[in-house]
Amino acid sequence: MRNAYDILEERGLVKQCSHPEELRELMGKEKLTFYIGFDPTADSLHIG
Repeated sequence: MRNAYDILEERGLVKQCSHPEELRELMGKEKLTFYIGFDPTADSLHIG
């Protein structure tokens, strides 16, 4: 069964991740809360 991380990655929404296997496993086990911040002056979007 695919989890949310796999879907985000397939859609090209994940550019860089420090520990992708650990995050994929954690996202498959429990509900997580993410904080999303936006910097409109940056060249790229950083979510973290």
